[in-house]
Amino acid sequence: MQTWIRFRRPDGHIGHGRLDGADGSRVIEYDNDGFNNPSPTGAVFERSALALLAPCEPGKVVALWNNFHALARKLEKPVPTHPLFLIKPASSLAGPGDAVLRPKSYDGKIVYEGELGIVIGKKARNVSVAEAASHIFGYTVVNDVTAAELISADPNFPQWTRAKGFDTFGCVGPAIVTGFNWKAASVVTRLDGVERQNYALSDMIFSPEEQVSRISQDLTLMPGDVIAVGTSLGVGSMKDGAVVEVIIEGIGSLVNHVRG
Repeated sequence: MQTWIRFRRPDGHIGHGRLDGADGSRVIEYDNDGFNNPSPTGAVFERSALALLAPCEPGKVVALWNNFHALARKLEKPVPTHPLFLIKPASSLAGPGDAVLRPKSYDGKIVYEGELGIVIGKKARNVSVAEAASHIFGYTVVNDVTAAELISADPNFPQWTRAKGFDTFGCVGPAIVTGFNWKAASVVTRLDGVERQNYALSDMIFSPEEQVSRISQDLTLMPGDVIAVGTSLGVGSMKDGAVVEVIIEGIGSLVNHVRG
């Protein structure tokens, strides 16, 4: 397992690096991100001296809906036969510590959704399930923020992309971990310090490999793209000023706050 981060250096430049040492307190800088054949630059930093950014810059975030058995049962929805997804644009990206900005055009409910994120490592188009693992670089933490009342605001057309595509609504971080054992992990979401979600990733309907394979039949996945695997029980709203923390042990804690 390796842990990769993207950061702003003390001199203001943006860099990529891999955590080093037993406690991960040092960062070895590379000349590129982990999925584009990086080489060490020779620079080593103390992690505490760096400002964390979103660990990748996805061209798109593919966000799944109804991908957990427990949530499907609660919603009384059938298990899908193919991943149900929408696209969050690259402009929605936010990193660790960034504010989730309330859109000026919207005064309704803003919802958190703590999720695992799959980070694509190499171009995937029409790949098989057996091939899919080699196209996954690693895993990260996602908060798939949603302006919930917009989804059904127009009865003629569910507005999933609009509701989830606002600037800062795609929170990703704090790191990407390669070789992560997602089957043994859980997602915990805390709102203002109170636990709201705690669900096992083993309850997923489509595994990461199945997601990559099936989605790659529909559209090309590029290095750095993120698949947000969907959420489970416990989704709720965030008031202006709220602090939301999504934790996946082994990857880290993604903390953001809502700013009106």
